[in-house]
Amino acid sequence: MAKIISEDIDHVLFTEEQIEQRCKELAQEIEKDYEERHIQPLVVGLLKGSVPFMAELIKYFKHPIEIDFISVSSYQGTQSGDVRINKDLDLSSRDKNVLIVEDIVDTGRTLKEVKQLFYNKGAKDVKVVALLDKPDRRLVNIKADFLGFTIPDEFVVGYGLDYNQCYRNLPYIGVLKNEIYNQ
Repeated sequence: MAKIISEDIDHVLFTEEQIEQRCKELAQEIEKDYEERHIQPLVVGLLKGSVPFMAELIKYFKHPIEIDFISVSSYQGTQSGDVRINKDLDLSSRDKNVLIVEDIVDTGRTLKEVKQLFYNKGAKDVKVVALLDKPDRRLVNIKADFLGFTIPDEFVVGYGLDYNQCYRNLPYIGVLKNEIYNQ
C-alpha cells in the first residue's frame, strides 16, 4: 500500500483557506497596479511549482490577461544562477508587460536570471508575484513586487512545492519532517 503523503508533514504553515484568501487579495493588488497603468499583463507561470498558485490567482482577475508558461532550470555546478530554458513561451513577450508567477523566492538566483531573460526578449516591463518568500536564504538582491507570505528557513512543500517531485498536490503549505529529506 502506498504511503499517505500528509503523514510526512511536521506542521502546516498556511491552510488552503488562507492561501485562497491571500490569492484574492493579491489579485486585487495586481489588477489595481496594471489598471492604473492601463495595461494588460502577460501572466507567465514558472513550471512546475507555480501551477496551483497561478490557477488560484488568475480566477480572481476581472480584466483580460494572457497566460503562458516557461520552464527553466539552473545549470548544474555553477554559482552564477545561469538558467537553461527547458520549455519556452508559446507567445512572444516582446513589448509586453510580463508578470512572472513564482511559487517561492529562495536564493533569488534563478528568478533574477529569468527576469533578465524577459527584458532580453524585449519585454516592456517585468514584475513578479510569488506565493512565498524565504529571505533568510537570499543570495542575490531581488524581491517580488507582489507577495503572498514570508516564511522562515524551513523545508516547505505542498501547493505546487515539491521534494523529489512529490507533495505538490497537497492543498496547503506544510513543513516537511526532517527525517524525510535527511535520509
